[in-house]
Amino acid sequence: MQILPEIIEFVWDKGNEDKSKKSHNVEWWECEEVFLNFPLYLFPDIKHSDREERFFAFGRSQGNRLLTIVFTIRQKKIRVISARDMNKKERKIYHEETSKI
Repeated sequence: MQILPEIIEFVWDKGNEDKSKKSHNVEWWECEEVFLNFPLYLFPDIKHSDREERFFAFGRSQGNRLLTIVFTIRQKKIRVISARDMNKKERKIYHEETSKI
């Protein structure tokens, strides 16, 4: 699990703002909510970090939607690459980690 460095804002452009909505019905603002809610679990995405360091987060939106978000950090700014509902394995990890707190 990773610690999120100080982040000052999110970066949204037309490409990444709409992509998760079209693919997985996840709104851009739900992605931001996940980073503001506790608990938030962050892991390095080693498999997809060949060009730049990527991470994935397991978290919860304000509406209690469990989401997996793939993102990168550029100059203290989060750029969401994709977001979707957690799959069964991810929900299990999230609930196991949450039960430890």
